[in-house]
Amino acid sequence: MPAPREGPLRAMKSVFEIIVIACFVTTFIAQPFQIPTGSMTPTLRVGDFLLVDKQTFALGSEHDGAGRYGVLPKSSVQRGDIIVFHWPVDPSMHLVKRVIGVPGDRIRLRHGRVWLNGEPLAEPYAYYAPSRPNSFRDEFPSLREADPNVEPDWWMKLRRSVAEHELTVPPGQYFVLGDNRNDSEDSRYWGFVPRSAIVGRPLLVYFAVRPAPAGGAFFAQLRAALRYAFGSVRILR
Repeated sequence: MPAPREGPLRAMKSVFEIIVIACFVTTFIAQPFQIPTGSMTPTLRVGDFLLVDKQTFALGSEHDGAGRYGVLPKSSVQRGDIIVFHWPVDPSMHLVKRVIGVPGDRIRLRHGRVWLNGEPLAEPYAYYAPSRPNSFRDEFPSLREADPNVEPDWWMKLRRSVAEHELTVPPGQYFVLGDNRNDSEDSRYWGFVPRSAIVGRPLLVYFAVRPAPAGGAFFAQLRAALRYAFGSVRILR
């Protein structure tokens, strides 16, 4: 006797279950993102696809206990963490930067190098591309003149917040910078990241694309693209 065929309702039910599970995973556990700019070069490159852990920095995780709930251990946001967050200027946009200052930290830059709480910060991940001097960018928080890329509201707040040539990170806020220091619009230009805006931290680069070079055979370009895509897979720490 032949096995009964699945009806359309059962097939629709299976598809619906897959969609529900996918929505649950991307909402609460992990979500893919693509790097659109070079502000985190060389740590993250344009065209990298990230899998972002949304549990570790979930709100309340500092009080839940590591690994008490969920698939991945939970922890508080630390200096040096790479985070994905809603841009405070336009929350519909996601940005990726590195946490430099946590609440209570005193921040300043001298000749482009970060000083944290009165001491130079060791940053092996920071990259300084050749560029023209920029006093606002390199001597932050410099109040002598505003950079044209600075958000006006942040410029006014900055003028009221600087003390002894330093900026103190307020409670519930974080100071972030791009690793590509001379080509990154970050907390220097638009302010702190609220704790509630943090989406998660990148776990790994699972794929990557780059613009195809002009000319060349199609299959040669395809092989090069696949080699680059899968050769870029790496775990982020």
